[in-house]
Amino acid sequence: MSNFFTNLGGMSRLEDFRSRSISAENKTGEKGKGAMAVSDTNASRELGRGWKVSPCVTIPAGTVYELASIEGPGKLTHIWFTDSCRLNRKLVLRIYWENNEKPSVEVPLHDFFASADYQTFSQVNSLPVCVNPKRGFNCYWEMPFFKHCRITVENIHFEDIVLFYQVDYLLGEIPADSAYFHAQYRRSNPVKYMDVHTVLDNVKGKGKYVGTYMFWSVNSNGWWGEGEIKFYMDGDTEFPTICGTGTEDYFGGAYDFDVNGQYVEFSTPFLGMPKVMRPDGLYKANTRFSLYRWHICDPIYFENELKVTIQALGWKPGNRYRPLQDDISSVAYWYQDSVFTDFPELPDADELEMN
Repeated sequence: MSNFFTNLGGMSRLEDFRSRSISAENKTGEKGKGAMAVSDTNASRELGRGWKVSPCVTIPAGTVYELASIEGPGKLTHIWFTDSCRLNRKLVLRIYWENNEKPSVEVPLHDFFASADYQTFSQVNSLPVCVNPKRGFNCYWEMPFFKHCRITVENIHFEDIVLFYQVDYLLGEIPADSAYFHAQYRRSNPVKYMDVHTVLDNVKGKGKYVGTYMFWSVNSNGWWGEGEIKFYMDGDTEFPTICGTGTEDYFGGAYDFDVNGQYVEFSTPFLGMPKVMRPDGLYKANTRFSLYRWHICDPIYFENELKVTIQALGWKPGNRYRPLQDDISSVAYWYQDSVFTDFPELPDADELEMN
C-alpha cells in the first residue's frame, strides 16, 4: 500500500501513470471523451453540449448496472457515490478482478462506506473512507489490478434509483508483488446463543487484513460490548494468535463509550463510532451502533489462511458475563496475493433489511 496513507513522503516523485476517471459524463474513462453528451430535455438544454448534460444514471429496479470495465494494468485510487434511494441496503457494490466471473468485493454499497444506515447523516472522517454532507460517500482504498477491473452496482429495490458516481484510477505498470483488494459482507441476525459472529473465514493465501466495519443492533437491555475479536491464522485451530480484550477496546474506545452517562460518537483517521441510534434510551434494547477499525498502521499479516470472529457479550446480575443474541453485520477488508472469490451467498433483499 502507498505510504501516502500515513504520510506525504514520496508525493513529489513523478511516476509513469496516466490519470483516468469514469463518471456518467465519461462512462468509459477514455482520453478526451468527457462531457460529450447531447440532450435537449434536461436542465442544460439552454446551454448545450459540453455543459452539465449527463451527471447521473438511473438504475431500473431489479437490474445490474456496469459502472466500469477497465483494461489494466492499473489501480483504482478513489471512488465517490451518492444516490436517490430512501431505504437502506437497496444497492449492492461488486468489484471483479482479472475477468473472474465471481466478485472479490460484494457488499451492500453503503456498508462498504461504513454507513449501513445512511438515511440520517453521520460524518465519517477517516483516512480511507469519508462520508460528507449530505450523502457523499468516498473511499481511497488502493486497488491494483494487472489485467482487468469490472465494477457493478445492483439495484435490489422495487423502485428505480438515480446514481451519481466517479471512479478515479491510474493506468500503468504496477509492482509485481501488488495484492488484490477484497471486501466481504456477513450478517448474524441474530447471533446464536453461545456462538460468535464470523467476520471472515476460509481465506487461503498470503495477505494482510486492513479493516473491519460493523453495524451492531442490540437486542437486549444493558451493556453489550464485552465480546472479544479473534484472528485465527496459519494453522490456528481452537485458540487464536490475536485476541482482543473487548468490543469497544477493538474500536479504540473504553469503558462503554460512556461519558457522563451518554454514549459519545467519534470519528478519527483509523477508528470510530460515528453513529449511535437511541430509539429506547441509553443501555436499552434496539440501540444501534456504526463502528469502524482500519488496520492501516497495524495491518494483520497472514501467510496461508485467516479467520476472524467476534463475540456478542454483555453483563447480567451478579457481575457475570452474559452471551447475547444481537443482530451483527460486518464488512471485512483485506489484501491477498490471489483473487479470492469463494464468498458465502449474499443475503437477499429481505434478509438485508434492518429490522
